[in-house]
Amino acid sequence: MGYAIRTDHLRKVYPGAKGGSAALEDLSLDIPDGRVYGVIGRNGAGKTTFLRIAATQLERSSGSATVLGHDVATEERAIRARIACVPQESRPLYFLNVEEVVYLYLKLRGLDPAESRTRTKDALDQLSLTEFRRRSVARLSGGLRRRVLCAMVLASDAEILFLDEPTTGLDPIARREVWEAIRRAIRERRTILLTTHYLDEAEALSTRLALFERGRLVLEGTPEDLRARVRFPYRVTIYGSVPRAELESYGRVSAIEGGSLVFAREAESRELARMALERGLRVSLGPVSLEDIFLEVVGKSIDDETPPPEVES
Repeated sequence: MGYAIRTDHLRKVYPGAKGGSAALEDLSLDIPDGRVYGVIGRNGAGKTTFLRIAATQLERSSGSATVLGHDVATEERAIRARIACVPQESRPLYFLNVEEVVYLYLKLRGLDPAESRTRTKDALDQLSLTEFRRRSVARLSGGLRRRVLCAMVLASDAEILFLDEPTTGLDPIARREVWEAIRRAIRERRTILLTTHYLDEAEALSTRLALFERGRLVLEGTPEDLRARVRFPYRVTIYGSVPRAELESYGRVSAIEGGSLVFAREAESRELARMALERGLRVSLGPVSLEDIFLEVVGKSIDDETPPPEVES
């Protein structure tokens, strides 16, 4: 297995950061090629800082990073020729229409006119933008502009795609269309670095995941690896009345409407489910979700806006 992106003790401190606190601290990662690598974390966790350094948009403070074997500090040109990026904050050219902006982007990347036209048409079809192809970008909603940016990058021939919160502001149907376009890129053996605060998105798309909190890497691995590293990797939902004291002997208990949610180890979760079924209660049993893992490891929801000591800028 080859690696698309590698970092070694990577660190970033923004000028003027209070107390010299780092937005990214001691990050060492090996990201395999040909996969979706998801980076999750709350706002200010360091996700965008990492992506921008890897995409040669931001200088590191110390440590090292390579992309496709090229050093981000000294070989920016070689890297930029082989990557494409949807930044978190960006705007397509307003004076062009949708079809023109995607086509021009591909031409500027060096694709010939025929291939650019074919790729443009395919991308617009896939992201349901064909009906807007003649509409000026200036007249599009924010969500449609975001889809145009995704179309530009996903239509490219880049080996690595950097997608920073690509589906922010999109409705559920549009989000799923972007997911399918990402899966298509993976079938073409391209590498995708995806940052997102949508945990369902990270879980649905990512082969491996990194969880960031306050600029540090907290957990890394496949979704199965992450589940194995938490104390209670299974959840049992019981609809009906069971004394809380009895449930607490199996694991961690939370009250829910109409019943209880219990986080437990595998053996205890199966035993609990069997006991509840024998009492005629309705039960569901399964592995914990990524949201459950995040809450247990970080102690807060991913949507908790309590800022870390120094927020990215």
